[in-house]
Amino acid sequence: MDYFLQQLINGVTLGAIYGLIAIGYTMVYGIIGMINFAHGDIYMLGAFISLIGFLLMGVLGITYLPLALLLVLLLAMLFTAVYGWTVERLAYRPLRGSFKLAPLISAIGMSIVLQNFAQVSQGARVKPLPPIIQGGIELSAATADYHVTLSYLQMVIVAVTVALMAGFSWLITGTRLGRAQRATEQDMTMAALLGVDVDRVVSLTFVIGASLAAVAGFMVTLYYGVIDFYIGFVAGMKAFTAAVLGGIGSLPGAMLGGLLIGLIEAFWSGYFSIEYKDVAAFSILVLVLVFRPTGLLGKPEVEKV
Repeated sequence: MDYFLQQLINGVTLGAIYGLIAIGYTMVYGIIGMINFAHGDIYMLGAFISLIGFLLMGVLGITYLPLALLLVLLLAMLFTAVYGWTVERLAYRPLRGSFKLAPLISAIGMSIVLQNFAQVSQGARVKPLPPIIQGGIELSAATADYHVTLSYLQMVIVAVTVALMAGFSWLITGTRLGRAQRATEQDMTMAALLGVDVDRVVSLTFVIGASLAAVAGFMVTLYYGVIDFYIGFVAGMKAFTAAVLGGIGSLPGAMLGGLLIGLIEAFWSGYFSIEYKDVAAFSILVLVLVFRPTGLLGKPEVEKV
């Protein structure tokens, strides 16, 4: 039972990270109906910027941990938002009125460009980061054979994810930008005729999604302590799987899908062979799509005539 609880904690933590990345996929698809396959590499850039930010804090002599964490997070979100905005302007806006395959190919090309940019500028070797947030709470009895630990970093990751989900839900349902996003999602042409700046709404959607990916990259850098230029592809594919699993276009579905993927990976790695954890996650996706093609929380698309 103690081992099960530990894997549950690990799975929820990992799922929270996947959920934040998956939100970026589902936002872009919900607004313009396109899959941003460069989003995983935006997350990878957020991780690298976070690592550079921690090195910069050391050079500047900022040793107060809460201040250093806040500054690095803001720095990562700022620069990653710029990358997200650039991807939209270069890879999506010129092809918005083209056939569906064109922006998809463009996004894959942008993903390759970002991967190689990180590899050339930062090198191909794994980049380490010493543990910054250490310690935790023992949840098991002192006499237990297996000790269950809930680390402070895991609590921070889950708390930040919940706070961002709450804030983002309010943004979508209670702000002018959220109303513009929902109008653009329903009918882009009619929204433009009614005075909505569609280009601005789409750009801000990419910026917000990239900022959330930066938070995920920041937390992964702290959690695992090692990053490389290839982590964006792997995490991006799993986050895309999470978005489809939960229901592409549904924000709660993206978070639910991320949690499910994280839990599947954690329990499969804990009780079966770790080499096949990705196979297990994608197999669950196939089963869900066979029996519920719209995902767990997705809604069938209504054809506009």
